[in-house]
Amino acid sequence: MTTRDDEAVKERVQQYWDDRSESYDGDSQHAIHSDEQRDAWLSILRDWTGDGDPPRRTLDVGCGTGVISLLLAELGHVVTGVDLSTDMLERARAKARDRDRSVEFRNGDAESISAPENAYDLVTARHLVWTLPNPLAAIREWQRVVRPGGRIVLIEGHWDFDEAFDGYQEIHDELPLYDGRPPEELVDVLEEHGLERVEYEPLMESVLWGEEPNYEQYVVAGHVPE
Repeated sequence: MTTRDDEAVKERVQQYWDDRSESYDGDSQHAIHSDEQRDAWLSILRDWTGDGDPPRRTLDVGCGTGVISLLLAELGHVVTGVDLSTDMLERARAKARDRDRSVEFRNGDAESISAPENAYDLVTARHLVWTLPNPLAAIREWQRVVRPGGRIVLIEGHWDFDEAFDGYQEIHDELPLYDGRPPEELVDVLEEHGLERVEYEPLMESVLWGEEPNYEQYVVAGHVPE
């Protein structure tokens, strides 16, 4: 259960990403800036989420401006994107219209999904768990909305910068997974909280990020028990 303090932290997180919405896609590590980068991400996502045959009902949590959501839709999945930031969602919807992609984007909390049990085949998230005041509650919630045998796929990283990100100075101590985690540690967390067949793969190719990554990047995934 969230507390008033948790809600205050989430409000600060939402404000931070609302403020970042205009500049977010300008960063080569966030958006897609070349056909080569797009193809590289499609290849990774195809390996970890399937090729869209059959299409998978997919929830992209913390979808931001829809970068991963739109790639998943391009693969043929049926995608819903959820984010706290209304400003980020506006940009995601605009991109979906421009690209003629049918993706539902809605405002929502990653720790409390507005969906029934077993509503999805797949949950995805990119660089999300570090922003959550209750990441373990979120992992349980994602398992609730994914059908037995479905998959949770997280694109994550581990950084250990000397200073907190601008805008996070006052709240980073309230975020249990702030700074991310090494992949082996996140594997353990996911297994301890119910996922099966958890595995990971490094994502250190510069083509994915538009430049050489300056911290550890990876994808980790596990299955909801049947």
